[in-house]
Amino acid sequence: MPADAIEVGRIADAWGIKGFFKVIPYSASPEALFSSKRWYLLPPEPRAGIVAKAQAFTGCQLLKIRSAKDHSDTVVAQADACDDRSSAELLRGARVFVARSSFPTAAKDEFYWVDLIGLAVVNREGLAIGVVRDLLSTGPQTVMVIEMETDGKKQETLIPFVSVYVDEVSLADRRITVDWQPDY
Repeated sequence: MPADAIEVGRIADAWGIKGFFKVIPYSASPEALFSSKRWYLLPPEPRAGIVAKAQAFTGCQLLKIRSAKDHSDTVVAQADACDDRSSAELLRGARVFVARSSFPTAAKDEFYWVDLIGLAVVNREGLAIGVVRDLLSTGPQTVMVIEMETDGKKQETLIPFVSVYVDEVSLADRRITVDWQPDY
């Protein structure tokens, strides 16, 4: 698996009889799945209290994708190694990874969430607000979950990721400058 691999979805089930399978993407715009012709699979993670079926494969598997297309809220794909429904069913539950380097280039002032996680957040005065630990989609906007340690305790601050509050995102400097105060 490439060092820059990002988990982008999960295979839900076989689709049809010709080896297609349905992928549940982790993004509303699954462009990474469409732009890459090489997907890396890992078996499903075991879940507490659930007896797992026998695994179809172990370790990392490379899938060379023939086609991938939108289908409702999922992506339907076919790979060189899947020629019938039975082979597609063996992939059920597999986690799908794509190399970050194969993602389409983001437009100006657009960012992949994965690139924002871990960036330092400072305000206009240079005061540290914290570090981006997560992002939430609230419908109308995305909200950054900022984590900061104060007096030995971890605290969270939520900052809307909109131009009113976000002045600059510098991926090169690993910093986001915001119009925000630590005590908001």
